[in-house]
Amino acid sequence: MTGPSPTIFVIFGAGGDLTKRKLIPALYDLFLDQKLPQHFSILGLDHQGWTQDDFNKHLKENINEFSHQRKSNGKESWRSFSIFLKYLNLDFLKAESYTRLQVELKNSPKYIFYLATAPFLVENIINHLGEANLFLNKESRVVIEKPFGKDLESSSKLNETLTRLLDESQIYRIDHYLGKETVQNILALRFANSLFEPLWNRNYIDNVQITVAEEIGVENRGNYYDKSGALRDMVENHLLQLLCLIAMEPPIEFIKNEFQNKMIDVLHSIRPIAKDQVSKIAVRGQYIGYREEPRIDPNSKTETFVALKLYVDNWRWQDVPFYLRAGKKLPKQVAEISLQFRSVPHQTFPGKTHEMSVPNNLIIRIQPEESIILRFQVKRPGTHFKLQPVDMRFCYNEFFPGKFPSAYETLLLDIINGDGMLFIRSDRETAAWSILTVILDEWEKKTPSDFPNYPAGSWGPKASDDLIERDGRKWLLTSTSLEEQSACPLSQ
Repeated sequence: MTGPSPTIFVIFGAGGDLTKRKLIPALYDLFLDQKLPQHFSILGLDHQGWTQDDFNKHLKENINEFSHQRKSNGKESWRSFSIFLKYLNLDFLKAESYTRLQVELKNSPKYIFYLATAPFLVENIINHLGEANLFLNKESRVVIEKPFGKDLESSSKLNETLTRLLDESQIYRIDHYLGKETVQNILALRFANSLFEPLWNRNYIDNVQITVAEEIGVENRGNYYDKSGALRDMVENHLLQLLCLIAMEPPIEFIKNEFQNKMIDVLHSIRPIAKDQVSKIAVRGQYIGYREEPRIDPNSKTETFVALKLYVDNWRWQDVPFYLRAGKKLPKQVAEISLQFRSVPHQTFPGKTHEMSVPNNLIIRIQPEESIILRFQVKRPGTHFKLQPVDMRFCYNEFFPGKFPSAYETLLLDIINGDGMLFIRSDRETAAWSILTVILDEWEKKTPSDFPNYPAGSWGPKASDDLIERDGRKWLLTSTSLEEQSACPLSQ
């Protein structure tokens, strides 16, 4: 195998959902593709009380479900991979656990600590690792999953702890959206094609809509989700990352700090939200039945849906609204960005033809089918002049058949290789929380009287439609027949 120096990949929370669904399948696929270092091992830490055989069996069962290469691998492939697995039962809250860990790692030149744990454990684990002198090796790295704090104050406190013990280059705040092929291709679409970039501004674009919808509810994440909600869980990270990629200026070079700086410039340009404006630009909802979910407070005020209207106050985007929405128990699983272009300035065609016209749209679909769709007008065949919107589409699975790496494969390999470009810098995290904390504070003061306020399977509360319709616009409905006809085949 190829790659960097010998590495131990240490997973805190190795018995959890993230490890079985994402981390181990991604590492397994990288192993099969021979992209891991020649000397590489995985140390799983948890308090499950498992034996080594229990741990291996648990992971093997889930590999068959979540590995991209499950159809092509067999017993021999798993046996070769499982040699690199080791499991330790540890209590993350006890100092003596880190003494054991220190002994386990003493001969390793480099280790990566992946914190796949509940958010409240993160700062405790970081402090214990520091006290055990496990950060003295400058090759060591720490990976932290979202949410990074719960507001500006807690995020700043966590950053202070991290930077006291580690250099910023050793800290990897991960958002798996930045590892998705279609998300990264936003950069290629914009900056490698002269067709789009001249139109990518307020002179041609009327509004931008970003939707991340989930069909599922909270499932087995009730204990975490009820303390978080949609604004913290989705908007602070995923949706703001997508907004930055759409709105950023061209980087001079495609390198870490240049890319990060351009993303942060966008966050700093977002129009500050006044307290008395929160109710006008932010909508929250809770689906009917949420309070009956496992481990949910029966009187919960946690939002499972959020919609926002934001403005980026700079030369490129002045007065162009960015509409964001995310929620659970919506009609379908979809993540997409729609750039709606301004309508034509002159009604060239006669009669009711203009009434049938719809604005041009560029739709970047991230999931479930990864695609880019350009929607424009044509004349329908016939003796009368009638317009109809049609789609020109690019589908990843059609043009690039076969497997391409999952988001976690891409990002885990970047971590191993020390490439931090697609990870979140501390000042970017601070800027994101600075935008949203005023909303969280106002929502904390005012208890919603209408919760729950939308039925499962709908597109959220009526106030979400009102938010955009007050501006004379509508949400791009992702379930229209035209779009269904333009759907790409799902990857196998």
